Amino acid sequence: MTHDVKETFSGEAPPAPAALAAKVRTLSPSMTRSMQRVAEAVAGDPAGCAALTVTGLAELTGTSEATVVRTARLLGYPGYRDLRLALAGLAAQQQSGRAPSVTADIAVDDPVADVVAKLAHDERQTLADTAAALDTVQLGAVAAACATARRIDVYGVGASGLVAQDLVQKLLRIGLIAHAHGDPHLAVTNAVQLRSGDVALAITHSGSTGDVIEPLRVAFEHGATTVAITGRPDGPVSQYADHVLTTSTARESELRPAAMSSRTSQLLVVDCLFTCVTQRTYETAAPALAASYEALAHRHSPRTTR
Repeated sequence: MTHDVKETFSGEAPPAPAALAAKVRTLSPSMTRSMQRVAEAVAGDPAGCAALTVTGLAELTGTSEATVVRTARLLGYPGYRDLRLALAGLAAQQQSGRAPSVTADIAVDDPVADVVAKLAHDERQTLADTAAALDTVQLGAVAAACATARRIDVYGVGASGLVAQDLVQKLLRIGLIAHAHGDPHLAVTNAVQLRSGDVALAITHSGSTGDVIEPLRVAFEHGATTVAITGRPDGPVSQYADHVLTTSTARESELRPAAMSSRTSQLLVVDCLFTCVTQRTYETAAPALAASYEALAHRHSPRTTR
């Protein structure tokens, strides 16, 4: 079985009001500039925008009614009416004092305590944004495919390669056959061997890493179920993916490279995926985990001297 290259993705349940700002941060890079103006307006002033008609919001942002509706749908709402209801809910939460705090970037002369506090805040925000953007329908479909796969290949380079290795070592411990390919040549030559019933996952924050896209394309063309874990769902990698799991868009600064927050987001996604796979394979996964723990137990026990 082979696939046709596609450009559309399945929808997901409308996000809760509290997740709207996170959704905007995550999806903004994939929007047109006019859609970004609409998204920034509703995230910046939910109370004000909730009082506007679709025509009023279009006039406020210098866009069109069609752009407002497209933005609402991209954010996960069936239409503008649903977005207005979410905006009203978000405004009510903010007025009750539960608005999220904003933390400045880390400065060169920040005390250690401030560095820890700011990084902890950013990590929490990254996790919240990731959870808000993650399509649970897509996640469930990927978990189901992995649970019954003959073989699972995972592609990633650099920081994403470390995440690929993390996922593979987890899958191996529940008895699944999985491989992490950091060498791009080896990834392609192995992708050629994949077929229907196999799964190939590509992890790339930018969505445009050639060394990751190429083996995914080969796997896609050979009939494997393909998955992209990416911060850019509109990126080139997605055209070869049956399923797309969106990670949070990194907030980069001089002392906080994008790879730091993208890794946090990717690790949450693969942890969610692994847990869902384990649920679906529990009868075999539980004994496999127990066996792996037992095999390593002696390495964690204090050694006795003779």
